[in-house]
Parts: sequence; C-alpha cells; structure tokens
Amino acid sequence: MKKIRLVISLILISNLLSAQNESDITQFDKALNQFINVRDFCISKDGNEAFFTVQSPNQEISQLAYIKKNKNGWSKPELLPFCDSYMYLEPFLSFDNNRLFFASNRPLNDSINKKKDFDIWYVERRHKDEAWSKPKNLGKPINSELDEFYPSVSKNGNLYFTMVSPDGFGKDDIYYCEWKDDKYSNPILLGENINSAGYEFNAFISEKEDFIIYSKYKEKDGQGSGDLYISKKDTKGNWQKAVNLGTPVNTKYMEYCPFYDEQNQILYFTSKRNNIHPRNFNTISEFNKYINESNNGLSKIYKTSLKIE
Repeated sequence: MKKIRLVISLILISNLLSAQNESDITQFDKALNQFINVRDFCISKDGNEAFFTVQSPNQEISQLAYIKKNKNGWSKPELLPFCDSYMYLEPFLSFDNNRLFFASNRPLNDSINKKKDFDIWYVERRHKDEAWSKPKNLGKPINSELDEFYPSVSKNGNLYFTMVSPDGFGKDDIYYCEWKDDKYSNPILLGENINSAGYEFNAFISEKEDFIIYSKYKEKDGQGSGDLYISKKDTKGNWQKAVNLGTPVNTKYMEYCPFYDEQNQILYFTSKRNNIHPRNFNTISEFNKYINESNNGLSKIYKTSLKIE
C-alpha cells in the first residue's frame, strides 16, 4: 500500500487531502470480495485479529465475521459462533482486546423469539485464545426503547454511539456515556460542533478521546453522499467544529464506518465508491473478476495511511 503522509489540520485539511491520489486508497483484503456487502471493520492492537460485518444484497441478513493472521497472511473468514437468525453488525474491540461490542436486534433472553430494537451488546473473554462468552446486553442507561448503533470505546471506558432520539438535534446523532465508578452515566448528546439537524452517525473515538472521526450525510461541504469528518478537542477539552476529510477519502458515493489504527496510523473505512467502466471481455471469468474485484459500488472495506497530529 502506498503511504499517504497526511497531517490533519483543522485549517488546511481540505488542501492537504485534495492533493492525494485515489490510488492511495486500497481495499483492505481482496479475499473479502467473496461477500456482496462487507462493512464495519476493527482490528486488534497486535494486528492479528480483525472483525467485520457481512450482509446480504438488501441487508436483511447481517452477521459478524472474523479473520486471524497466520504465517501465510489472513485466515479464511468465519462467523462468530453466537450469530443466529437475528442481525449483528458494527463490531468494536476494547483496548485490552478481550471485550467485543456490537449492535444487534436479538431478544434480551433466549426464551423470547421476537426480535428487539437495536441495542448495544458485548461478548468477552479472559485472553485471545479463549472462546467468547454468550452475548450480554449493556442495559440501561445506554440501551433504551430506541435504536442504539455503532459502539466505540475510549481507553478509559467511555462509550460513544449513534442514537435517534427526540431529544437530539434532528435525525441520527452521536452520544456518549461516561464510565465512572464501574457504571455508565446517562447518555450525553455531543454539541453542535459535532451534531446537527441532519445525519451524524458511525463515530470512532480515539483512545485518549482527543479526536473523533464519523459520518455526516449530504452536508453542504460534502462530496454528495455520506462523508467522513474529523473533530479534535481544543486545549479546554471542547470539540472543535468538524472538518470534512476531503478527497480522496471521500467521494460522491457513501463513505462510513471509520476505524483508526492509532499505532500504525491507518484509517479503515467502508465505501460504496464505484469506478466500473464499460469495456470488452473475452471470457466470463474475466467479466466476473473485473466486476467482483473492482470498486463496484457495493460496500467494501478500504484503508489508507493517515497521520493525525
């Protein structure tokens, strides 16, 4: 992967990013092209485990999958063992790699067959070689009768997520709950430098909570669909006005589901970018290879080097 040495500046960011090339944005692993829709990526601190969502064409089926790195590269994808007929998506691995958060509409207990609204759940383990526990609902005050999505957790345990609430700015908004005295606070709505009357969703929070990357939909300064934005805290701990990451990260298509590997300075994200163009094909195999391996307008996971200072 070619490296982009991007320095994030809330003043000069648009100019810096626009100078980069589309070729610097690469698919995470073309082995995932076997899936029609793949999204929501996170990777362990040692870089040896990765988790993501696989979905049916119309997204009525959604499951969590994982891969592990070995001497030959990444293993074949497998479903997480607790997945069933309910929907599972948006995995996030805790700082110690032993708790996996996700969103699901599974019922609160196994004796109920009716699906619930989307809540934030988790599974846990004592070490990476141990099996995951059964799913556990995070409960109140995070979960409610509303939908909660896209968990992201800082090193101190504060949890950021997406919720559509009548108490918000408008549509989807980003909230967080403080982890203090071994319990979560009530959800706190992030201010107008982050949220708006439009759609804000899929937030990644940094380990130290000093920057946040998330999606906004059809903003005036956007590329036309969902775009990734970044906000940093000032010296007083307040969020500054979010800035569009610009091209080539953002396109006229949908960009969402960010995850940032702080140790290796790599941004992973989901995109529906499309560079399919009419051309001649000699065989069906050639046709299928081109359609499946190209940036074809379906959800795929991409990566790029991104230096945030």
